[in-house]
Amino acid sequence: MIAGHSRVRALVALVLAACLAAPAGAAPGAVILSTTTSMQDSGLLDVLVPMFERATGHTVKTIAVGTGQALALAARGEADVTLAHAPDVERRYVAEGKLLNRRLVMYNDFVVVGPEADPAKLRGEPSAVAALRRIAAARARFVSRGDKSGTHLLEQKLWRLARVLPAGPWYIESGQGMGATLALADDRRAYTLADRATYLAFGRRVALKVLVEGDRPLLNVYSVLEVDRANGSRVNAAGGRAFADFLLAPETQAVIRGFGVERFGRPLFVPIAGRPDADFE
Repeated sequence: MIAGHSRVRALVALVLAACLAAPAGAAPGAVILSTTTSMQDSGLLDVLVPMFERATGHTVKTIAVGTGQALALAARGEADVTLAHAPDVERRYVAEGKLLNRRLVMYNDFVVVGPEADPAKLRGEPSAVAALRRIAAARARFVSRGDKSGTHLLEQKLWRLARVLPAGPWYIESGQGMGATLALADDRRAYTLADRATYLAFGRRVALKVLVEGDRPLLNVYSVLEVDRANGSRVNAAGGRAFADFLLAPETQAVIRGFGVERFGRPLFVPIAGRPDADFE
């Protein structure tokens, strides 16, 4: 099985090399990718980045931070390409002309996880908004990322829809990435909102259970955005575009489709290159 996967990846690399080769006379350079901690924690970049480097000759430096910070870095010209999951913020930067050519790459979903004891009685609740209302009513501990990431922005939106202003000892802000937030929620026997990919990747390290899932607002869409060369003289626009095109190439989308199946028995992401925003709103 491992040998089979190696042959597939080798074939993919050859095809991508033909599709993404730098123009004659152009020397590949370093590409700075700003992205989310959840993307890093899922392990997908550990597969995709080496594929891209082998296929193109570029090297990639990954900066994994909250989505808000990842987008801000790109908008300031401190990254060449960004992979994020905060559609409203992404569209704002595109409208301002700071980021370009926003394209959908893949999606997974968010889940509300919590301790087996489930003190707020969320198990079986179909609505994420109703689940947060129950958590607040019970003053059950909830750990927020509190870092302006895409996950944090969605959490804040859900609290607004629930008409709850979370505050008090029961509401804990980690100020950290998804993996660290899951670990803190597990330690405090608290609830949290997590992307499913990171939850599954950390599943053996925490005892938290998925309690709410499948609600439409919990859809988690990732987009790639290029950086306008005008944002800074050091922006590697060609390298950023090459990485964006790589993510959307059919061969890469096939790798994304299969990622996680061998380890978890299910894919962690669903590839959606070429599909419009309207399909996910």
